[in-house]
Amino acid sequence: MSETSGFPQYVGATSQMRTLAVRITDDLRAQLDVIAQLNDRSVTEEIRLSLEDWIERSKSDPQVLKRAETVRADIEREAQTKRNAIEAIFAKEPAKKATTPSRNAAKDKAPGS
Repeated sequence: MSETSGFPQYVGATSQMRTLAVRITDDLRAQLDVIAQLNDRSVTEEIRLSLEDWIERSKSDPQVLKRAETVRADIEREAQTKRNAIEAIFAKEPAKKATTPSRNAAKDKAPGS
């Protein structure tokens, strides 16, 4: 299959293929060409298979997993902040402030209370 022809469907592929341009050295390209030829695959297929393998290995990398948890927590904090902002803007009844009494609070009190 050539690099410009239709793409085969891979197990787990759920979306349309997209193009990715990558700059590599001439030496790396020459090695990639040879590997593709030896495996009877296109360069594009070799790159895709390599990326799929790298992603699978990354999924079990402890450092990646730890960073993913940190990023997930950051996303959740940001989402909660935005939910709170939307609630404050569009709430039916404004939230009561726990601040100092208004200037008129003393006037509003009934005498003798």
